[in-house]
Amino acid sequence: MSVAEPRRIVLFRHAKADWPQVTDHERPLAERGRMDAAVAGRKLVDSAVTFDLALCSTATRTRETWKLAVHEFPHRPKTVYEERIYEASPGELIALLNETPDDAQNVILIGHNPGVQGLADILAGSAEGDARERMNGRGFPAAAFAVLSFDGSWKSLEPAVATLTDYWAPSE
Repeated sequence: MSVAEPRRIVLFRHAKADWPQVTDHERPLAERGRMDAAVAGRKLVDSAVTFDLALCSTATRTRETWKLAVHEFPHRPKTVYEERIYEASPGELIALLNETPDDAQNVILIGHNPGVQGLADILAGSAEGDARERMNGRGFPAAAFAVLSFDGSWKSLEPAVATLTDYWAPSE
C-alpha cells in the first residue's frame, strides 16, 4: 500500500449507554444504543470504506457498539482493543494513531466524547459539502461518526491535515 493514496479515519462514538450501578468503564449499552449501533454499522457499510484496522476502547459500551456495528460489515477488520482510548484527549488519540502501521490504509476508532469530537474538530482542516456544518450543528451524539481523509503516513497525522468527508448521527 502506498502512502501516496489517501488514508481514511472514521471516528465513531459509542452508542447510547445505560446507567446501572457499575463503574463508568463497565457501563453497557441501553436498548436504544443497541439499535443505533446496528444502524450505524449499516451506514458505515454504505460509506463504502473498507477498514483494515479497528481501534476500540476497552470500555463495555464501546466493545458492545463495535460488536453490533461490525456484524453488519461484509468483512471484519482486525480489531485491537486499546485501553488508551478510554478517557483519551485528542492529543493522546493522535499519538495513538501515529503508531498505526502504514500497511493499514483505513482505520476506524471507536471511542468516547469529548475526545472523539475534539479529534474530529482538530484533524479537519477542511470539509466537503455540508459535513462540518452538520457535525457542528448536531455535536457528536452517541453512535455518531465522522469520516476523515488525509495524505501521508500515519506518523504524519497532525492537526488540520485531514478533510472531513462525511458525518452521520442517528438523528439524520
